[in-house]
Amino acid sequence: MGHPGTLPVVNKEAVRKVIKAGLSLHCQIQKRFYFERKNYFYPDLPKGYQISQYALPINKNGYLEIFVEEQKEAVKKRIRIERIHLEEDVAKLIHTKDGSLIDFNRAGIPLMELVTKPDIHSGRDARIFAQELQLIFRYLNISSADMEKGEMRVEVNISLARIETGKGADGRGNTGANQRKSAPLGTKVEIKNLNSLRAVEKAIDYEIKRQSKVLNDGGKIIQETRGWDDSKQITFSQRKKEESFDYRYFPEPDLLPFSLEDGDILKIAAEIPELPQERRERFKREYFLSDREVEVFVNQKDLGEYFEKVVSELKNWVKAKENKEEVSPNEFRKLSKLAANYILTDLQALLVKTSVRGEDFLITPENFAEFISLIYTGEISSKIAKTVLKEMFERGGDPSHIIKEKGLSLMTDGTELVKLAEIVIQENPKPVEDYKKGKEPALQFLVGKMMAKTKGTADPLKAKEALKKVLNQN
Repeated sequence: MGHPGTLPVVNKEAVRKVIKAGLSLHCQIQKRFYFERKNYFYPDLPKGYQISQYALPINKNGYLEIFVEEQKEAVKKRIRIERIHLEEDVAKLIHTKDGSLIDFNRAGIPLMELVTKPDIHSGRDARIFAQELQLIFRYLNISSADMEKGEMRVEVNISLARIETGKGADGRGNTGANQRKSAPLGTKVEIKNLNSLRAVEKAIDYEIKRQSKVLNDGGKIIQETRGWDDSKQITFSQRKKEESFDYRYFPEPDLLPFSLEDGDILKIAAEIPELPQERRERFKREYFLSDREVEVFVNQKDLGEYFEKVVSELKNWVKAKENKEEVSPNEFRKLSKLAANYILTDLQALLVKTSVRGEDFLITPENFAEFISLIYTGEISSKIAKTVLKEMFERGGDPSHIIKEKGLSLMTDGTELVKLAEIVIQENPKPVEDYKKGKEPALQFLVGKMMAKTKGTADPLKAKEALKKVLNQN
């Protein structure tokens, strides 16, 4: 708040986190850097300057590769990062119809700012880039990067380049990436206060259309700051910028320059975990999962870790049950797919907005693995599985004990199933007649009736065999 006599102190942990972000994004780490005063007057900055970095940022010249779908194929795009620096956050302005209020609670908090080169060419690419950054920051434990809580903010600068149509690199008039880069960028427009990834995409796409129309109609783009109206899905002018503001940067006299040794950087590098893209590639390679399944386990890191623990335990359960020393690659593929399917469908339906790391989550990886092994070895049907999983979710415990306690064991006794088939056939003469006329779906209907009578405890295949046996005798 600019109280007289107060002095700034560098948050060392924030510096370490910015270096960690830089290393993860292939940046050059500056071994010597310092802080500067960025001078300007605005109500959110009562002392008249912001402590920031300009001449020597902590990180520079990095990149992040994103994958976007074009013509049903995943295309890799490299977005260059110009700089990542550390500065202090400013106060928050709250505008009302009666005036403006200033909230100083976040003033002075370390803020990491990342600036890209002009390599992003659509709202979709910007959203994917911001989404991937958000994920990386969470993996690094730098920040939760929750946009709704103001932990991550996106500001976009849009400049259009007029590309003359002519013979492109392919000789057919197609404009390629090199032509796009060589065309001079037009007047820059900045869009602020984008509080969601969806808003980022929509605002950029709208602004591209708006500026294109102005230029095509012979008009000029005005250098200005615009806001995003989410209800109207349009951008609107906030203030015009006739020329670039001179911030009169100079070194911050109350903070000494920083010097890093190679050992300092290596220590921070050693703390970097497996990052999202590495995880995607490993999950596909090790567990034979689809892109959709992998993406859920990468985006929900806790769920991905839980899945890996389950699969590890599952191999042991199947080896013990089938009395074998090792699980074959084909069998492992089936186990992985089965575990992933139940975690991503049935378990997630029960979790709703909670997490597998929550205090109330009672299913251990070992118990879930045993549960999957019971399905895999045919000891319980899919209908029994739903009942057992719900019990495990609500009160925890071993699935075998729940099955025994609730009398949910799979009915496999041939004699009992034949008796039950005779009753179902007597009660359903029309489907029986249809089956005898060659209508195969009628048999599945009768199997369903048997399953209903046994509350899902009959083995579906054996129930089908019992029905056929009785039907062929009549």
